[in-house]
Parts: sequence; C-alpha cells; structure tokens
Amino acid sequence: MYKKIINGFIDHPLVTSIFVVDFLILLFHRPPFLFSLLMLGGLAVCCMYLGQKVAAFKE
Repeated sequence: MYKKIINGFIDHPLVTSIFVVDFLILLFHRPPFLFSLLMLGGLAVCCMYLGQKVAAFKE
C-alpha cells in the first residue's frame, strides 16, 4: 500500500509539490482568513486528486 502511495507521489510531481507547499504554508504561516480558506480548498482538491489517481486500496 505504501509503495503505491509513494509511486503516486512520484508519478505526479506537480500536484505533489503543490500539495506539500500548500500544506506547509497552512501549517507554519497564518495567511489572512479568506486566503487560508482558498488554500484549504486547494489542499482538499489536491488530496482528492491524488487519492483518485493512487487508489491504494483498489486491487
């Protein structure tokens, strides 16, 4: 399962880098409220996209 997740991150480097940067900005920086809502929405979209592409539990 972990190998599929890591391969999914490697196969989609742009989405992975957007996910990591967005997560770290939201974690360590306090942007304005509306901007943080937009970033949280973008983070949810990245998670859903990667989850659909990786499909770790699908055999």
